[in-house]
Amino acid sequence: MISNSTKSPTVQSEAATAVHLLDDWFDPIEAGLRDRVREFIQAMIESELEAALSRPRYGRRAKTPDEDFEQPSRITGHRHGHRSRSLLGTFGRVEIAVPRARLDTADGKTTEWKSTALRAYQRRTKQADSLIAGAYLAGTNTRRVRRALSAVFGGAISKDTVSRVWRKVKADWDAWNARPLAEEPIIRLILDGTVVRVRLDRKATSIVLLVVLGVREDGQKVLLAVKNMGGETNEAWRAVLDDLVRRGLRKPEFLIVDGGTGLGQALTALWGDVPTQRCTVHKHRNLLAHAPKRLHEEVSADYTDMIYADTPARIEERRRAFIRKWRLKCQAVADSLEEAGDQLFTFIRLPDSQWKSVRTTNAIERLHEEFKRRIKTQTVLPSAETAAMLFWALLAAGQITMRKVDGWETLTQKLADKPIDLAA
Repeated sequence: MISNSTKSPTVQSEAATAVHLLDDWFDPIEAGLRDRVREFIQAMIESELEAALSRPRYGRRAKTPDEDFEQPSRITGHRHGHRSRSLLGTFGRVEIAVPRARLDTADGKTTEWKSTALRAYQRRTKQADSLIAGAYLAGTNTRRVRRALSAVFGGAISKDTVSRVWRKVKADWDAWNARPLAEEPIIRLILDGTVVRVRLDRKATSIVLLVVLGVREDGQKVLLAVKNMGGETNEAWRAVLDDLVRRGLRKPEFLIVDGGTGLGQALTALWGDVPTQRCTVHKHRNLLAHAPKRLHEEVSADYTDMIYADTPARIEERRRAFIRKWRLKCQAVADSLEEAGDQLFTFIRLPDSQWKSVRTTNAIERLHEEFKRRIKTQTVLPSAETAAMLFWALLAAGQITMRKVDGWETLTQKLADKPIDLAA
């Protein structure tokens, strides 16, 4: 018995006519627009050349009343053919014929004419570069950008193109790192570090980015520095702070820190007399780390009642009660709270409208969380510098925005002189 394995004409017809998702989404408006892009670009460049040559193509100067025959106008150069160029934009990829010309110079020589609209060696429009960089900043890694933007660019973009665009961002990054800060009306600093994974010597390694956030007089938060210095040591933080001072940053009126030893030493050496607030969230974690797990809920309840009391008097009262109770129940918890000293309660010297914004380093922590959410698909970043640059670019490109701090209307008020009573 012979079996015929040939597919039926009906099945073959269905397979031949099958289309992939989005293949039949033809848009006549988009198609018509892109067909005319080449004509528009070439006409724009031709007009630019005509202005440079002081005459249109094949043009002659018009007759004057005292002339009985036409004379050619004075020519400042001459055309010599066209050059084929490929240009990628949000309209896709087009092949254009760029006119060439030689312009006369004052010393009797000639020089090649260059278009200002289409720069030499330009292969992409600035808007295309912006779109590619924006897709990368939104959390799409280099290998996925081609698929994400294929509908816009017609599949004409590769991961190498994304890398080249990203390298162009580095020029703006270098300028930002060197910008003067003398005109920045910074009155407060919020400082913290965040851990990211990068590739060093072909191995995935965790590094710490040191981040400095400033608060202007009007309450607006602004990123001042983000650097990889090898860790959160005293020397690393001091190098970051010295760079800010060297570029003109004035002495702040208030500091908010996470309580790290290295940062504390650097700030004490540089601005030892500036009021400093220890992050209450970081201290809460310290307390839990010193207590048995069965006591975590009780420690958290007592600590929250103390930190979020509505008046300085009640905060002092509950602090004394906290110390007395936990000295008996768990000495390590009481010692950890006393270690922070009055820096944990500096916020009570400010108007209560500002307490929410100064009790913690949440302003920076939110940036850290958003940054890590954006790079989650990349898992490991190519280098330490790329990590710092990406953190900055997310803010510079508007992918992450920062609002004014709570209670900014009272930022001009001075701190009260009375510190908290540490007696227990």
